[in-house]
Amino acid sequence: MAPHFGRYDDPSEIIDLARDAVRHCSPSLSRRWEPTRPYEPEVYPPRLMWVDTHCHLQMTDPQILDRASDVDWVLVPGIDAASSRQAQSLSIGDPDRVSWSAGLHPHDAEKWPEQREELSVLAADAAAVGEIGLDFYRNLSSREAQVEAFRDQLGLAEQLDKPAIVHCRDAFSDVFETVGSLGDPTRVVLHCWTGGPKWSKRFAELGVTFSFAGPVAFETGDTVRRGAAVLDPSTVMVETDTPYLSPPPFRGEPNEPARVALVGEALASVWGLDVADVARSTSARAARVFR
Repeated sequence: MAPHFGRYDDPSEIIDLARDAVRHCSPSLSRRWEPTRPYEPEVYPPRLMWVDTHCHLQMTDPQILDRASDVDWVLVPGIDAASSRQAQSLSIGDPDRVSWSAGLHPHDAEKWPEQREELSVLAADAAAVGEIGLDFYRNLSSREAQVEAFRDQLGLAEQLDKPAIVHCRDAFSDVFETVGSLGDPTRVVLHCWTGGPKWSKRFAELGVTFSFAGPVAFETGDTVRRGAAVLDPSTVMVETDTPYLSPPPFRGEPNEPARVALVGEALASVWGLDVADVARSTSARAARVFR
């Protein structure tokens, strides 16, 4: 026999009566019956992501890249045939996070005749030609050998339609003259740029890309900061030059990609911009230049 509910034959009517009684006797309890507002998750600001455009990962423990959680990708430049092959191997092992380049550093410019062929083959598969350039501070190779290797490798970059990563130390005039003679100087990247306002303005007129490293944050880096101040931020990238030039507060320690944000923060202070804007603009420039 079906249960008997008095004059209420439908159990749902009893439930409705119970709801009415709760609302009548305890208005505070009645709020439990009202629908709640939809769940709105907290919105956190996006994490800043950087690109380290000059990181000699093959000269240190490559595992340090695992500590750089705010670095999207890095470019590993070669300084001779052997280190260029090592950079290529690192990129093959982690192609999404490691790009690479092949070139002969001015310190070893006298090896250019013997390494020319191998480096030309490597550069054809690389993202760029470099690290190349002139270093009249140490002069570990003769100036004549440096100029020859520099010009030949710039020509190789033009032939391959690839950017050239240029080292310039105490050789601003010679680098400017050589780069200015190119058909398209806009493909040149001035790595670890340390020029003041005069040379920054002159090179900017050529349409090059400037890449800043730790010196822009050094206590002694006022000239570098004044050089950065006259540049359009959209023409600038950031780098660490790992394992060299660690920025404060890590001076004297081996550098690593995780510290590239300190370079970006120094530039943000120079330009009066938000650090997030510098991260976005430098990363966008890196993608345009190398990818």
